[in-house]
Amino acid sequence: DLVLACCGDTPTLEILGAVTILRQNIKDIKIRVINIVDLMKLQSDKQHPHGLSDDEYNELFTISKPIIFAFHGYPNLIHQLVYKRVNTNLHVHGYHEEGTITTPFDMRVQNKLDRYHLVISALKYLPQFKEGEALTKWCLEKIEYHNHYIKENGIDIPEVINFDFNEEIKKAAN
Repeated sequence: DLVLACCGDTPTLEILGAVTILRQNIKDIKIRVINIVDLMKLQSDKQHPHGLSDDEYNELFTISKPIIFAFHGYPNLIHQLVYKRVNTNLHVHGYHEEGTITTPFDMRVQNKLDRYHLVISALKYLPQFKEGEALTKWCLEKIEYHNHYIKENGIDIPEVINFDFNEEIKKAAN
């Protein structure tokens, strides 16, 4: 149903958070998670020696499923790397120079690179799931809760601080 891709440690953490939320709330959803270590793999093998062939790229990213990509840099770089690929249903979340001195998770929220914005983005392209409207509302409420919490406490919300990255990697692998 959906490809969630990521590049960078923080985006990977947030993609795993988004996968957790989606799988807990939409039982029949099929999600493929792709963690990019070498960005040049996104380019065609005709453009870069590390690049994937069109067939390899299409096998991983599909030719038609929505791709939500969390990136540790500027989104336009990913668009440039996948230019001319078949699947143009790509939605990149990255940094937009939003935020100042704040909490680590708040920087992600301000740049819409957090798990809740990623879930909201994914749900826009998954109208077949009836849970989408309620889950979007829940995510917006979590973002609002986060905004109030950090102002009052000066730290990130407990569910972010206590997120077990290793446990989520194990779950995502299944």
